[in-house]
Amino acid sequence: MEDINKTTDVSSFPHWGEREGVQVFVAGPEHEVYVDTILQTIADAAKVRGTGIAKRTHEYLATKMKEAKAVIALSGDTFAGFSYIETWGNKKYVTTSGLIVHPDFRGLGVAKKIKDMTFSLARTRWPHAKIFSLTSGAAVMKMNTELGYQPVTFADLTDDEAFWRGCEGCVNVDVLHRTGRKYCICTAMLYDPEEHLPAKIPEDVIERIKMLDSPPQPSQREGEKSE
Repeated sequence: MEDINKTTDVSSFPHWGEREGVQVFVAGPEHEVYVDTILQTIADAAKVRGTGIAKRTHEYLATKMKEAKAVIALSGDTFAGFSYIETWGNKKYVTTSGLIVHPDFRGLGVAKKIKDMTFSLARTRWPHAKIFSLTSGAAVMKMNTELGYQPVTFADLTDDEAFWRGCEGCVNVDVLHRTGRKYCICTAMLYDPEEHLPAKIPEDVIERIKMLDSPPQPSQREGEKSE
């Protein structure tokens, strides 16, 4: 489900929920003008909180917007909040990352609206992927819990080295290194779509279904000898 514009009806996505004049959108190329403001807001928040936030470049966030893998909140033309989506391990894992709300719009429920949008977007595009979160914020942990995330160990997360390299920009990366990537300042939380099914299908049955659903192999032409 890579191209959301081709495979998904996104008529319900363009703006979700208004509160105090704030609207939440799936970001597009036209929102690149807000990237520098987003980066500055993230940097300012990291200083205030005294905790680590992985650094991202202008080009990185702009690409997320162009790929419909980001969510932005606006009040008219004024930036209010942002988050983005990343996929790992051949799209078996998804993260909703970089959730930030501008100080002028905090306490208005904007973070919850953004979180709901990124979660719905991730579930729509990659319905079988496990969605995980690394956070040190109590508010994000609460929102994750409400969406069905469970606390897990770091071993339950993706082993995709590209993901863990993203932690190198965090001020707490030394903790991650010292513990052999077993834990850090952040709490790991995971949403497993299989755990939200009313019944679990056994692996042997899943393999059988895959064989039944796979295209039939061309039959041997008449007159050919088998080896």
